[in-house]
Amino acid sequence: MATLGIQILLESARELISKVQPDRDPDKVKWMVGIMASVTVVKICLTIYCRKFANEIIRAYAQDHFFDVITNSIGLATALLAIKFYWWLDPLGAILIALYTISNWAKTVMENVWSLIGRTAPPDYLAKLTYLVWNHHEEIKHIDTVRAYTFGCNYFVEVDIVLPGETSLSQAHDIGESLQDKLEQLDEVDRAFVHVDFEFTHKPEHKPKAS
Repeated sequence: MATLGIQILLESARELISKVQPDRDPDKVKWMVGIMASVTVVKICLTIYCRKFANEIIRAYAQDHFFDVITNSIGLATALLAIKFYWWLDPLGAILIALYTISNWAKTVMENVWSLIGRTAPPDYLAKLTYLVWNHHEEIKHIDTVRAYTFGCNYFVEVDIVLPGETSLSQAHDIGESLQDKLEQLDEVDRAFVHVDFEFTHKPEHKPKAS
């Protein structure tokens, strides 16, 4: 989209330099107004409809439809003004659309970059997870680790809990599995991993491979 915006800027600059006049054929103007107005109305309806959903993918469609509403409206308005008043309003409108395209999608890219790089969850959310883990079962004697990092729109959660050494394997499995299910029921959690141990003074279990 940024490349498209740059291309529009270059084309608009060329039109301003060469002073290209807009097409004033009445039939073509009627077709242009009819098509762009119809598309804009449809896009407005789709924007309103998609914003009713909580799903991030569908809401992304709403953003895309709203973007089309803005660009179509500006394009239609400046095209009509250029035909009726000053020819340079048409390329000027294209420049405004290009700048809006570049800034809007650059903002979208930066928002999604943070979701894709595995950024850790904020402290208050980690505190919420810790509270939930600690109150999950009376046999949990210690919480070794609580991690949450972004994976798309949601979080991957990793939890290390400590149970008494005499806890049976079946009971430890049930406690860990039920905790995993509880964590994955949270709307923000896409996947949870629960590690069960009997002590927390051990050295890190996973070491990088020697080169």
